[in-house]
Amino acid sequence: MDETADLLMRVEGMTCDGCAEAVARTVRRLDPEATVSVDRAEGRVAIRTRAQSLVIAEALTKAGYTATAMTG
Repeated sequence: MDETADLLMRVEGMTCDGCAEAVARTVRRLDPEATVSVDRAEGRVAIRTRAQSLVIAEALTKAGYTATAMTG
């Protein structure tokens, strides 16, 4: 974990606010200082973190969601 990066991910499977909070918690377990903004309606998660996107996607998959990196 070197530099902070801004990531945008599509996360499928968030059906309620509890799911959105679980996604944010999963990211913060990897990087406690991460900033996580969840748009459940659009299925998007904006993250400012030092963790790598692949590591985050794998953690979200283990938590039961489908996560893919987005551009723009």
